[in-house]
Amino acid sequence: MPIKQIGTDGRIIAALRTRTITVNPAQRALWYIESHLAEPMTLDEIAAISGVSRFHIVRAFAAATGFPVMRYVRARRLTEAACSLARGAPDILSLALKADYGSHEAFTRAFRDQFGTTPEAVRATTCVSYLRLQEPILMDSTMLDHLAPPRFETAKTFLVAGPVARISCDNGAMIPGLWHRFQQEVADIPARVGQGKNQAAYGVCCNGDDAGNFDYIAGVEVADFSDLPRRYGRIRIPEQRYAVFTHEDHVASIRRTVNTIWNQWLPASGLKAADAPNFERYDETFDPSTGHGGFEIWLPVRE
Repeated sequence: MPIKQIGTDGRIIAALRTRTITVNPAQRALWYIESHLAEPMTLDEIAAISGVSRFHIVRAFAAATGFPVMRYVRARRLTEAACSLARGAPDILSLALKADYGSHEAFTRAFRDQFGTTPEAVRATTCVSYLRLQEPILMDSTMLDHLAPPRFETAKTFLVAGPVARISCDNGAMIPGLWHRFQQEVADIPARVGQGKNQAAYGVCCNGDDAGNFDYIAGVEVADFSDLPRRYGRIRIPEQRYAVFTHEDHVASIRRTVNTIWNQWLPASGLKAADAPNFERYDETFDPSTGHGGFEIWLPVRE
């Protein structure tokens, strides 16, 4: 059965929806979004059709496409509206309602935020070539050909502190800079647990929201937060069962591994992602100056 994706002219432009059992959550979400653009939809509905939780689809979709789920929905709807306007659609309110906006004003604000111009201006120019349209995403083979099976561990509660930033799909490139800051400031973080080669570093993803944003802390384990300067992020990681994956390639290819975990391994595992921090763990084998040496990805799971 083909996976349907609808072009800006309304045509079905992509095919081959594999059987549901083999389609990963991001693919299912894309199919549902593209085939229901003109209908109201919620994150809960997209998660349900994808067969996973809200938390899971937010992470899986972002890992596979680089977009938050609902931002992609909004961008696709506004793109369809822009193309309709360029073709001379006379009723902007009808387009607003079709795009799931309750008023002309709300639609115009969103349209201007997306394209930097108004619906009326696009209708007057009858052209969209100067707009950054969001075309349908065609899933590609960004997953690994082979993912080594994880080991399972139950980690005790521990504390992590270090430089922190709010990360979205748009600013993920901030993370390497955060690690550069960590290397410069790690000696200033008080109450560190372990020294030198015995001191692991952690890249913790926490406090995620439905838009795909999360806090990323590049840090180390600490004994307590009592003397920690306010400029540093802090997180208490609770006792939790984890699936632990080894990433042996260069750190720059981490997205392919993460995408494979969320969109291939996890749906097939019979487990669910626990709503808890997930993290990378870097020990003495990792070389921060070259990005080589490998590290571990710890995914919290539950039955």
